[in-house]
Amino acid sequence: MRLVAHVCKKYSNTTVDQDDLISIGTIGLIKGINSFNVDKGSKLSTYVSRCIDNEILMHLRSIKKLNNEVYLNEPIGKDKDDNIITLQEVLENDNRNIEEEVDIRMKIKTLYKKMKEILKDRERTILELRFGLDGDKPKTQNEIAKMMGISRSYVSRIETKAINKLSHVIKE
Repeated sequence: MRLVAHVCKKYSNTTVDQDDLISIGTIGLIKGINSFNVDKGSKLSTYVSRCIDNEILMHLRSIKKLNNEVYLNEPIGKDKDDNIITLQEVLENDNRNIEEEVDIRMKIKTLYKKMKEILKDRERTILELRFGLDGDKPKTQNEIAKMMGISRSYVSRIETKAINKLSHVIKE
């Protein structure tokens, strides 16, 4: 048990309570003792300390995954009137401002028009495939490169060049 406490000291800077770490480390100790093989040539303490370490690391990774979860009733921000908004309210509120919707659609039409005017066929095709503008799922640079028979880096250069062309025209 002193070995478990010693290994747990390494993780004292985490948000997990030290008693919890010792409990988790104890599970690693039990697993290590059950799976230890004298014929492998290592010391029990060396082997078991690694098992304790692994058990604690697995627990810390699982906590890290859970920290990225968002719950429906959890506050995610504030609105214009400084009221707290939850994700559930955002999902339920399907009322869109008609003016914003029309403005976005007009900008999209302008973008497509500019793409046809300014970009070469290859540049336009790469942007359409890359961002799913043709109605399909967006593709990776590797997928596009294989389809077009060119290298991935060349796809990246063409994509960057096309985006820069469009951004200069849109800024004007």
